Amino acid sequence: MLEKLPDVVGHLLREQRAGTDKLLLHKSGLRAGLGLLQLRSLAFADHAPIPARYTPDGEGLSPPLQWTGVPANAASLVLVVEDPDAPTPEPLVHAIVVDLPPTDGHLAEGDIGRSDDDAIHEGRNSALRAAWLPPDPPPGHGTHHYWFQLYALGPGEPFTGTPGRDAVLQAIRERGLAAGWLVGTYARPDGSIPDDGPRAVVA
Repeated sequence: MLEKLPDVVGHLLREQRAGTDKLLLHKSGLRAGLGLLQLRSLAFADHAPIPARYTPDGEGLSPPLQWTGVPANAASLVLVVEDPDAPTPEPLVHAIVVDLPPTDGHLAEGDIGRSDDDAIHEGRNSALRAAWLPPDPPPGHGTHHYWFQLYALGPGEPFTGTPGRDAVLQAIRERGLAAGWLVGTYARPDGSIPDDGPRAVVA
């Protein structure tokens, strides 16, 4: 979708970014945290490029994720993926998964948005769909940082329907016990303006 925008649009919007201060991680107050979860991926290292396989330039699958360090008193986990570099008022939400089991665990490649997987309770992304919204920055807009954020929640009512960002934020503020995060990057440089961040190889 956005890969087809002309480079000039990316240049014009280059300084327009939602900002990391608007991430759920900062709004929830859990960055300092009562506890720290360890979130990793076999597909990319922290602050390293996300392979094109997980973007519209490839298959567009959600990447594999693994986590450890879940508190013993956690009742469930929530995963939220946001892009604070999007030229939008708030970070772009790429995925929400709620009511994950409160144990060390994982999501396999392609699990988010898989229509035949009823075990995963997904919320709404910024496209208003319960699915994985692949990283899709405009050409020439610079490097985007995708924050995979995992939260451990204490006891409470399970989420209903397809919850959005506001409902998740409220639950984190009320019941948040611990947080962990993993940041992946992606860019569509146009070659005319140098970018100061890491670049992904586009297949």
